Amino acid sequence: MQTFVTHSPAETHALAKKIGAALRPGTCIAFFGGLGAGKTTFTRGLAEGLGLPDIVSSPTFALVNEYHAPDCISVYHFDMYRVNSPEALETTGFWDYPLEDAVFVIEWAENIAEELPEPLLKITISGSGDQPREITLEGDELLDAFGD
Repeated sequence: MQTFVTHSPAETHALAKKIGAALRPGTCIAFFGGLGAGKTTFTRGLAEGLGLPDIVSSPTFALVNEYHAPDCISVYHFDMYRVNSPEALETTGFWDYPLEDAVFVIEWAENIAEELPEPLLKITISGSGDQPREITLEGDELLDAFGD
């Protein structure tokens, strides 16, 4: 487990960009944190670190946003706020997306915690508004690839 503190959206984005550059296809990133914690800001940094253009927006009303670019790992960005059971997850088509060729980023992962695919990088973000963010990363082999 590693914990970082960021003091601005720009710092959160920069940390996420470094992590994104270390990601490999088949990785599932599960966000835990309240409204306004910075999950979408973090996802923007991850996408940039993977080489994707900064086009990330919250998938709140779409359930999933897809980000693709030539010679880049694709990102499937899910919002599970309204999904609260394995049955509800099944109806979303979640399992039809190609995790083996992409990175999954899941907001409100606590709603499907028992169904999260492996390998899993759990990211918990605490704080909101103008407060600093405490960002905790958990996921043994994925953290080894990222380093300190």
